[in-house]
Amino acid sequence: MQEFIGKPARLYSILEDERIMCRACARYCRLKPNQIGFCGIRKNVDGVLYLMVYGKIISAHVDPIEKKPVTHFAPGTRIFSIATTGCSWMCQYCLNFDISQRRKVEGVDVPPEKVVKMAKKYGSHGIAYTYNEPSIYMEFAHDIGVIARREGLVNVFVTNGYWPDGVEEAKDFLDAATVDFKGNGEKEFLRKYVGIPDPEPIFQTLLELKRKTKVHIEITDLVVPKIGDSLDAARRLAEWVYENLGPDTPIHFLRFHPDYRLLHLPLTPVETLEKHWKIAREVGLNYVYVGNVPGHPYENTYCPGCGKIVVERRGFDILEWSLDKDNRCKFCGHPIAIIGKPPPDHRSMRFIPVFFE
Repeated sequence: MQEFIGKPARLYSILEDERIMCRACARYCRLKPNQIGFCGIRKNVDGVLYLMVYGKIISAHVDPIEKKPVTHFAPGTRIFSIATTGCSWMCQYCLNFDISQRRKVEGVDVPPEKVVKMAKKYGSHGIAYTYNEPSIYMEFAHDIGVIARREGLVNVFVTNGYWPDGVEEAKDFLDAATVDFKGNGEKEFLRKYVGIPDPEPIFQTLLELKRKTKVHIEITDLVVPKIGDSLDAARRLAEWVYENLGPDTPIHFLRFHPDYRLLHLPLTPVETLEKHWKIAREVGLNYVYVGNVPGHPYENTYCPGCGKIVVERRGFDILEWSLDKDNRCKFCGHPIAIIGKPPPDHRSMRFIPVFFE
């Protein structure tokens, strides 16, 4: 057997002539011996699929969980955030393109047990698998996550949701996921600027998570001006979320910042984001947010009962918490769909660089 990096994967099927089909994402790469999948980290080695980045991290930070963005699960907590190289998508606007589009396996050797140990050392409430697409290293995330859960930590995916076959692995450890549709999830936008033919697998993953797990789900939509900001598409997405995930599912409309191969586009106009917000509220979604616009009033959580601000935010900071011990509105008693409460030191939360021993 030739030299390889990593460990055998689990998400694949055996085909004829030592070919295999990777099932980590909905590309379902069919790999000949020695061939590497689109993501750059899953390889056919003599008829066995290997995860080349197992135990190898390219980036790690401690962030506020609101940065993910996750606002209705473990609010105000620190989250130990990790990434590997590679990605299942090829987003032309990716902020983290240096690691997500890198096709050379690099990083620091950190086995699952040590990831959990480091998360606890830095005072984190849990672990976020983020910066690149975590489903492509699902087996590594699974093995970290199972240990993390046993040690009292939560596990969060920041994901494109393009992995319906991965739900069986995820249900063993995943507690929350923020699923980013990009450009309202429009098929033509995703084909041209992301490199996938159809968004349907994203919807399949969300339905599987809803049906088979208790994972807390939040939806994000990066609103890209001129090419991915259709209000009709925003309405279709909001209606799907309302009908299939429920009115209490948080949805975040994020401002686009020019990066990577789309430097020629402007920032998303704030009024465009506000129109998206209004549409989602008209559809009936209770918790709608505008992201990447610090200080905007639509960063706050409003009570569906009386309309008053119950969680006041600025950026990733919680400024005021107007919920009682049962997370009901202090003004009218309406239950607010937030899991957990901010810790006493949440206002001192800052980004923390991670140093590997």
